[in-house]
Amino acid sequence: MAYAYLKTNRITSGLIVAWLLATSLSAHAGEMPTAEVEILKYQFIPQEITIPAGTTLRWSNNEKRQYHSVWFEQAGDPEPGYFFPGESYERTFDTPGVYPYHCGPHPEMTGTVRVE
Repeated sequence: MAYAYLKTNRITSGLIVAWLLATSLSAHAGEMPTAEVEILKYQFIPQEITIPAGTTLRWSNNEKRQYHSVWFEQAGDPEPGYFFPGESYERTFDTPGVYPYHCGPHPEMTGTVRVE
């Protein structure tokens, strides 16, 4: 009887491990890649970035006191809200192309996203 219990326990344990592994892998399979652009000293760093389609791009405001925006004005988008030091803004790019942008309050700050 103890042997049967142990055998069942091993099978159950194996099934649980397999289920946990499958759940973990499927949870990560749906995640989209993320790329980063830093905002510091009134600059987008890097100023130009190339990413694969389906990537989410995150702009992180690392200034000490200044707010910014990431405005794709040429694409006809309205200016998004400003984000402050320690905050970030994200956008996912699904379609290949070239996407120029600038900071609404500081139009001299420019950048380009190339999506392949």
